[in-house]
Amino acid sequence: MKLKIKTGDTVRIIAGDHKGVEGKVMTVDREKNKAIVEGANMVSKHQKPSAQSPQGGIIKKEAAIHISNLSLIDSKSGETTRVGYEMRDGKKVRFSKKSNEVI
Repeated sequence: MKLKIKTGDTVRIIAGDHKGVEGKVMTVDREKNKAIVEGANMVSKHQKPSAQSPQGGIIKKEAAIHISNLSLIDSKSGETTRVGYEMRDGKKVRFSKKSNEVI
């Protein structure tokens, strides 16, 4: 499956408990078709004391979200858009289907 969302893109969550939340994509897992969005889908994780965190305790961290629940935000209009690919000047580029601008 071709993933149209990449690391560093600004996305909006369009389905689920965190619908409407916007954030930057931190990582993308191509095998599971999931992405981690900064500041969205926060979960509590119980952590044992270790050398890095001698206190331990409960920490908050982002959990992965399925790619189908994310939509790319167009940088010019600020609205969600679909992504297309085409050849421009001999290079394959991603473009916004709403504004026809190169992403």
